[in-house]
Amino acid sequence: MVIEYLSWIFIIIGSVFSIISAIGILRLPDVYTRMHAAGIGDTLALGSLAFGMMLQAGWTIVTVKLSLILLFMFFAAPTTTHALAKAALAGGAKPILEEDRIKAGENQ
Repeated sequence: MVIEYLSWIFIIIGSVFSIISAIGILRLPDVYTRMHAAGIGDTLALGSLAFGMMLQAGWTIVTVKLSLILLFMFFAAPTTTHALAKAALAGGAKPILEEDRIKAGENQ
């Protein structure tokens, strides 16, 4: 009974992180901060969701598969974010700095 409640707590935490990450992608101003929200938030969401599902599955082949998916994603997500950031920088995308936001506010 305790394991079931604990697994649902992790699943709910993962869902909350996923929603926060999605909101960050929509609300943040430039590509770099959006990548940060996607990379960190989705990794935390995936870790919590997978751990909750592992607790639900018990010691089965499903747990092994979820562990392999989790291991792959913990290596792939930061690598993908880094490659995307390098591509954005090479493509000329500039980060929005606080000074730029202040100047934009003065011009309006």
